[in-house]
Amino acid sequence: MRNPRIYQNRPWVINETITLSDDAFGHTIRVLRLKDGDYITLFNGLDYQGELGEFQAELINVNKKSAQAIIKSFKKVTNESPVNIHLGQAISRGDRMDFTLQKSVELGVNTITPLFTERCGVKISGERLQKKIDQWQKIVISACEQSGRCSIPKVNTTKSLDEWLSQKTSALKLNLHPKAKHSIITLPNENERIRLLIGPEGGLSDTEIEQANKWQFIDVLLGPRVLRTETAALTAITALQCRFGDIK
Repeated sequence: MRNPRIYQNRPWVINETITLSDDAFGHTIRVLRLKDGDYITLFNGLDYQGELGEFQAELINVNKKSAQAIIKSFKKVTNESPVNIHLGQAISRGDRMDFTLQKSVELGVNTITPLFTERCGVKISGERLQKKIDQWQKIVISACEQSGRCSIPKVNTTKSLDEWLSQKTSALKLNLHPKAKHSIITLPNENERIRLLIGPEGGLSDTEIEQANKWQFIDVLLGPRVLRTETAALTAITALQCRFGDIK
């Protein structure tokens, strides 16, 4: 029997009985058709006795409208990358942004800030924008459930490119550029915190690249071919994990 991983945003203690959220109930009971006595894995993104990990829980009181679970045990999980990557991603059209967020979380990104740039091609604001951010956060949570991560990356509110570039940070700051002198693999020194800027489908304008350089972003090269925005993000994250992280 499958033991699904489910995120619920609340603290637990061993032997506590909890009620599954609507989303968790829909997935485990309606979709997977689990029953009383079946086990599920729960995580909440919070420390338990100073450790990050996941809980084994037994389903009880399963009916057509709700289900509960008894927290049985806790297991420490240590699969977070040693490098903290903050992805500044220009908003892309359609499901490309969803794909980029999902896969970047699987690859170990810690924070994501969607960016409005000159050529991003997406015009959205107000309530529609907030709904989109909420949707992106759900995609991130789902990617954590699938990939075994217990820490939930945060999707920040959208920012203009200049606003994000100008934020104070001690991280190594990188911008992908087809004419750069450095590649990610040849970057000097060890780095534990990185800000990675990924432009839109039409690329960053010359003015935006100058802005990034003004704020000490280093231009880096991925290779001789032009990559789509979602390909560039995932390739760069993978290269960073190979150079500084836990993909060896």
